[in-house]
Amino acid sequence: MKIFKEISNVIKLLDINTISEERKAVLKPLVEYIQDKIKVGDAIRLNFICTHNSRRSHLSQIWGQTMASHFDVNNVSCYSGGTEATAMFPKVQETLVNQGFKISKLSEGNNPIYSIKFSENEPAVIAFSKEFSDDFNPASGFAAIMTCSSADKGCPMVLGCDKRIPITYEDPKKSDGTPQQTQTYFNRSLQIATEMKYVFSSLAESL
Repeated sequence: MKIFKEISNVIKLLDINTISEERKAVLKPLVEYIQDKIKVGDAIRLNFICTHNSRRSHLSQIWGQTMASHFDVNNVSCYSGGTEATAMFPKVQETLVNQGFKISKLSEGNNPIYSIKFSENEPAVIAFSKEFSDDFNPASGFAAIMTCSSADKGCPMVLGCDKRIPITYEDPKKSDGTPQQTQTYFNRSLQIATEMKYVFSSLAESL
């Protein structure tokens, strides 16, 4: 798949050897879930869930879809949702643009809809804040990947999911309004990208 060159350059620099054994154990259930789907030829649907669907869940959805394409792991559809809907935080858009994604705003308002492209020929990821059970997301046959601990604790049941997998990240929101904000969001995006690279490169080796 032809990923935009700037994104490909970012992916090349991501070092999966920096991921600790403890963290690999956290990621293992996701690798196994996708492997099981590949073995039986099922569609692979991943719904990344956080409280507000504004930061970590979007970064995870977008990097997940990008890495699936980059490593030619087919039949993967990545989604995101929250326990409540707010809006994708603007710093997420800025961070992704700086890492090579092409983003256009499809609608205005309190909860804008974005088109996010990582490749000339692959469909855009449509990003906006929504509840995880929104009609835009799958109703069954998916993995619910909990990207923040508060969503994992506050959302005890995700109806329709095959498997619930906690892969939590520290919220970059803590840096909002500080001089460290840009770097914090950049680093969180790279952390998520590195872990999604690990997941999908592991799968590519077994295909």
